[in-house]
Parts: sequence; structure tokens; C-alpha cells
Amino acid sequence: MKIETKCLHEGYKPKNGEPVALPIYQSTTYRYDSTEEIGKLFDLTSDGHMYSRISNPTVGFVEEKIAALEGGVGALCTTSGQAASLISVLNIVSAGDHIVSAATVYGGTINLFAVTLKRFGIECTFVDADACEEEIQKAFKPNTKVVFGETIANPAIAIFDIEKFASIAHKNNVPLIVDNTFATPLLCRPIEFGADIVIHSTSKYMDGHAVQLGGVIVDSGNFDWTNGNFKEFTEPDESYHGIIYTKQFGKAAYIAKARVQLMRDLGAYPTANAAFLLNLGLESLPVRIEKHCRNAETVAQFLNESDKVEFVNYPTIKGNKYNELAKKYLSKGCSGVISFSIKGSRENAIKFMDSLKLAENVVHVADIRTCVLHPASSTHRQLSDEQLVAAGITPGLIRLSVGLENVEDIIEDVKQALEQV
Repeated sequence: MKIETKCLHEGYKPKNGEPVALPIYQSTTYRYDSTEEIGKLFDLTSDGHMYSRISNPTVGFVEEKIAALEGGVGALCTTSGQAASLISVLNIVSAGDHIVSAATVYGGTINLFAVTLKRFGIECTFVDADACEEEIQKAFKPNTKVVFGETIANPAIAIFDIEKFASIAHKNNVPLIVDNTFATPLLCRPIEFGADIVIHSTSKYMDGHAVQLGGVIVDSGNFDWTNGNFKEFTEPDESYHGIIYTKQFGKAAYIAKARVQLMRDLGAYPTANAAFLLNLGLESLPVRIEKHCRNAETVAQFLNESDKVEFVNYPTIKGNKYNELAKKYLSKGCSGVISFSIKGSRENAIKFMDSLKLAENVVHVADIRTCVLHPASSTHRQLSDEQLVAAGITPGLIRLSVGLENVEDIIEDVKQALEQV
């Protein structure tokens, strides 16, 4: 099946006489005929659901669909994109380990890596993702365990060179995690370019309607966890009677460990109803993402021609530094998210935003409705000036998430707001 068809038909497959729509299995608990059968679940030698903190049939079908869309061997849904970032990394690193991350990642991810994980004894070095391989290599240490980046960085709209970073990571015998939230698997599938693990905030385009939070981790099944650097995968886990994940689960060792060890202990698993709503979003994702891209390209071009705009970050704009990477990784479109900077002070940017009538000033992105955000005073206000610059954020930078309205209405709204500046 082509990917558009997979959005409808992967995951839940109704049998004769069963409902066509994905059923909501609204239960925390599952009955078995014998103690022996339940024992096998806890030994991880039998398939099935033991408790909805670890797995649920409705969520499981959506996990199967997303794994198929990204081309992975398995997926694990979480309660938020932030939880997906956390679990994807904690499944690999421990106290005393080191992470290499692109500096242009989402502000919440920067906080997670630089502040919270630091408190747990995990260090992170942020690198210029556009630097050459030799310069990036300098960030690696003997205790580096993982590399992290975003396909389309939020809010800098910088494109991550997946193949370059996959090559560097693999030369250092560590995996590459790619946050593919803005691109979605409809626009880019990082596993095809060498990524080992892919994560999403499903709250964004996958859901698309701003109705519930969610995240997901997808395992490519391609990384060799037996290379000597990852004893957690190759030595017995005493909390499961000494099983060894690489022996028990083979290519799916990473995602199995994330579920049965970390999800068991952290409890960040989504509800059946949340997965049902996410599935509705996934079914319409192909038609939505296409129009998001088309509308954004038109709006980006309009902004690029305004004398009140300092610069526009959108990969298809002529002269944008990411033109070639966009052709390579995002040939079908670069999502509906634009960032641009109003000339002058921070106050000019705020004046523009407060003058908008159609676009909504919200702390969200990648929604069916057009929305705006001023990162320096909201999502990224906790960052220092140096960190803001590293993340590609100026005082006048605005993140514009172009929705599915008629593009002429969107441009008219932007035009009248610019006239107020």
C-alpha cells in the first residue's frame, strides 16, 4: 500500500461482521483463563495486554499504524510529545552518560536535556546542526550514547541533514533519534535516511485538531544494540527474571524495552479515547498536510515581499539556505509552519500579533486553524539570549502556523496586521 492508503487501512483491520471504525477499548483490565497465562505475560513470553499502563488494544492498533507509516518494526504511544522525547532518550542513557543534540530543537527539548536530565547526571552538548562533520565530531565524548535532532526545527524552520548526522552517529557506534513532528511521515521518513529512532508530538499534525495531547516513539529495528556500548540491552534485566532484550525481542529490542521497562515504571501511556481521536486525525492526514504545505508556501512568499519583514524562514523561499536539503528530504512539502521576523523591536512583533483577526494567538502549532506565537516571550522565554540566538530566534521572530482556511483570507489578515506596525 502507498502511504496515503496506509493512513486508512494499517493498524486495525476489521474481520467479518466487526465494526469498520476503530473500537474504543475503554478498560484498564484484561481477563485471562488461568494464572499460568498471566504469568507468561509477566515473563514476556506471551503476547497480550496485562494492564493499560503498558498497553491497550485501541492504542496498540494506532501504534501499529504509525510504525507502518514510518517504516519501523514497532511503536510506543505516550501521553505527550515531551514524554516521547524523555522516554526515547532514557531508554538509552543513564547517569554519567552524554547526549549530542542539534541546538535548533524545540525549546522544551532544550530544557529537558540541559536542565532536567542534567539533574539526573546526564550531560548534553548542543551543536550547530549546519556545521561540518569534523566540527560536530568534536562534541562527542567516550560516554556519548545518542544523537538527537529535528527534521524541521521548531521554531527556526531549519532542516536537519539526517544522512550527515546518521553517518556521524554510526561512526561513533551510537543511534540517531529524529523528531519528525512537523514533517510527519507523509513528507519525510527519517528511517529511510539512516535514523534509528523517530519520535513525534502527535498533538500536532497527526492529530491536527488540537483536541488531545500525545506522542509516539518508532523503532527502526536497524541499530545494533549488541555493539558493546549498551549493556542495558544485552545483559539480564532482573526486573523481568533476567531476560535479555536483544535475545528475547531481536530487532524490536529497543521498543520492547521502552514499553515493558520504562512505560511500566513511568506510566505515561495514553488512554484508549485519546488513541481513537488520534486515529481519526491520521486518517485525514494526507489531504490536510498537502493543503497546509500549499497554503504556507503562498503565505511565505507574500511575507517575503513585505518591506516590514526582516526575513522569512521557509525552505522553499528562493535563497533560503535549506533549499537543497528541502529538495532532498522534503520534496512533497515543508509543512505549514513559517517563522519570520518583524523589523524593529519586540514590541513591533507583539503589535502585529495583537492586530490579527483570523489567526489565533495560542501556545500551539500545526493545527487546522491558522495560529501565531511569539517564541521569545512564550515557549522559549526561559532561554538565555545566547540560547535564543543558537535556536535561531530573534526578538521579532514570529511562528506562523498556516491552517486550512482559504489562503486569500489568511493573507488578507496578515496584510492588515502588518499595516498596523
